[in-house]
Amino acid sequence: MPPRFATLRRFRFNLPQRIAAGMLVLFLAQAFWLTSRQTLTEQDYRYARCGREMWERPSPLAGYFTSCGNIHDGVLAYRVAGLPLTLNLELERVADTFRKPEDKVVQTLDAPTSTWELRHQLTHVLFLLRLPFLVAGVVLGAALWWVTRRLFGNWGGYTALALYVVSPAILRASVSPNPEILTALGFFGGLYTSIGVAHAMQGPRRKWRPRIVLLTVCFAVVAASHIAALPVLFLLGLLFMLWIAEGRRSQVLPVLLIASVGAFVLLFACYGFSADAFSYLFRSDAGQLGFSLAPAHRFFWSWSNAGITVAACAAVLLYLGLRKTLYFGNTAPLLTTLLLLALITVGVPSAPWLWAFPFLLTFIAGVFADAYDTPRRRLALAAGAAVILLQAVFCFLSLPGLL
Repeated sequence: MPPRFATLRRFRFNLPQRIAAGMLVLFLAQAFWLTSRQTLTEQDYRYARCGREMWERPSPLAGYFTSCGNIHDGVLAYRVAGLPLTLNLELERVADTFRKPEDKVVQTLDAPTSTWELRHQLTHVLFLLRLPFLVAGVVLGAALWWVTRRLFGNWGGYTALALYVVSPAILRASVSPNPEILTALGFFGGLYTSIGVAHAMQGPRRKWRPRIVLLTVCFAVVAASHIAALPVLFLLGLLFMLWIAEGRRSQVLPVLLIASVGAFVLLFACYGFSADAFSYLFRSDAGQLGFSLAPAHRFFWSWSNAGITVAACAAVLLYLGLRKTLYFGNTAPLLTTLLLLALITVGVPSAPWLWAFPFLLTFIAGVFADAYDTPRRRLALAAGAAVILLQAVFCFLSLPGLL
């Protein structure tokens, strides 16, 4: 059997995968509920208009990349927001050739048609605009489950994913055009892929290549979502790879540099290979970072995050009190969480606390999994279930229309 089919045979959709899929279906159900109660906003219009311009035609304003100006940060969010609308419009144009003149959706194929003008004819614009970000939220949840299950077993994976799917912050980020959920996905994937590359360095070189390609893609997603996040990811990846790659430490920096160069090539492609538009990325304040605990304070003191706050406090106490929890699998996400929670971007609006969220859940899952593996297993499982139930109650109460 060819190797590619042998690889596909390794995938199993057994009980653990079915449980995880069921949790993600619950996540989708909440996201669809939120989307059904939303209306098109000015922010939606901006992302739709400028995202479509990147795919379909240059800006009508001379000297600018789009009618939004020269995008100096978050270009990927505009790209992914506009792509479904552009594809849908092209499909409607093809379908119009088989419709009667009075039934045509796109009345003319020559004059440019704005998304705003089509908002009444294409009633699913709101959903299409949110679809890429909803997919990113689902992929991030699946990645979180995959990582935590491999590190901490089934119960660790269930704990992390259960808290993820009942998180109002993640739900809100997944049902509106924004670069934060994309950055969170790229940052989480990039850091754990770099750790995977460090582990692969202990084996044959042929196993390095696919991980390095994946690392390059993750770096590119982060750079195209929030350029300020890329140096943070690079430094954390360097630190953890040096921690793991014993005997191969001299090769860590070249691997990260290769991934970074590849990421900037892909970022250049996001700007349509326009040197002038790309230059504004380096002429802006988008890369400036600062420190503040105010965003973390607001997150943990919000009633909608009560269960996560209780879980985080319990995990810290267990981490400090149980010797068996003091290992790399728990320490790496804890350090990452602490750093990202304290970061703010000075030049552009962003939410580094949301980038930290998957790492916080990874830390909670790892410590709770260690607690589950103690003589008081039933008590630990009951406590974990109670925390998840508490978070679920506050999450459902925060959904509009349920009360």
